Amino acid sequence: MTDLSKLESDLSPRIAAAGDIAALESIRLEALGKTGSISGLLKTLGAMSPEERQVQGPLINGLRDAVQSAITARKSALEAAALDARLAAERVDLTLPAPPRRKGSVHPTMQAMDEMVAIFAEMGFSVAEGPDIEDDFHNFTALNFPPKHPAREMHDTFFFKPGPYGQPKLLRTHTSPVQVRAMQRTNEPAPAPWIAAGREPPIRIVVPGRTYRMDSDATHTPMFHQIEGLVIDKAIHMGHLKWTLETFVSRYFETGEVTARFRPHHFPFTEPSAEMDIGCDRSGGELKIGQGSDWLEILGCGMVHPNVLRNCGIDPDTYQGFAFGLGVDRLAMLKYGVPDLRDMFASDTRWLAHYGFSAFAAPNPASGLS
Repeated sequence: MTDLSKLESDLSPRIAAAGDIAALESIRLEALGKTGSISGLLKTLGAMSPEERQVQGPLINGLRDAVQSAITARKSALEAAALDARLAAERVDLTLPAPPRRKGSVHPTMQAMDEMVAIFAEMGFSVAEGPDIEDDFHNFTALNFPPKHPAREMHDTFFFKPGPYGQPKLLRTHTSPVQVRAMQRTNEPAPAPWIAAGREPPIRIVVPGRTYRMDSDATHTPMFHQIEGLVIDKAIHMGHLKWTLETFVSRYFETGEVTARFRPHHFPFTEPSAEMDIGCDRSGGELKIGQGSDWLEILGCGMVHPNVLRNCGIDPDTYQGFAFGLGVDRLAMLKYGVPDLRDMFASDTRWLAHYGFSAFAAPNPASGLS
């Protein structure tokens, strides 16, 4: 009896003085653990006589219950004190403004398009726009596509059902129809604000917008974005085209020097036609523009075909010009390291959060960055 009273008088003040949960747990193990002092007393009950067990059993069990109750009460008190301290330390000042929430970002394609437009704007180009749904004349015939050209077939172009006049509408396969509209109606106002108004030469425009073709793989999508450029004036030659494109590439990729070559090619709407390659380095699994001995095809271009000028009511003996077209999505991939073109259209918010741009940062045409 004396040993039980001494044990209780020893444990009770220690439990009450425990300063944290760890110290309290140490006392619990010392008293009630497998090798604890009270657990050891409980083990002795089996060796006692029935008479002794009848006397000692209630005393030892009572001590165990009392110590367990004291530990539980102290633990509750320590947890309450810890919570009070945390609430005092983490108090919210309701007078402070709420933290900013990022609600969205600019898609890399739109960022690249804004950068390109800004660069061309500083070079004296204005922006022209036109409808996504076109007719055969503006999309093909006016641009010198022959009647049996493969681009007119169903496997390349999205056609609508024929209308009341028998000629089907289509989704434009390039933004060149806007160039036709800009040249064709030289004396007519635009019938709608979103359609490029015709103008007398000189003409210097860029045409950004969506285009559509039946193609889908890692580098092609059924809908993609283009920027095309058109310059019509007297005495325009390939030297003007070369300077314009080399200057643009240098500004867009932020490199001081660009090594370029123009390979002969064929486009129905330009003559001569060329594809522009720029020097690059692909070593080390990284693409570097403006250095190295490798080449990268970047865009198509050429001098506007005389037939296109005639179809638009412009005398090719007086005026000539150049045109070029480039894929916005592909150039965005090259500049910002996007590996698969299809990711640009997947609407994955994690991808957009990683590659997106701030909506409040305007593109800087001097550097090509926002």
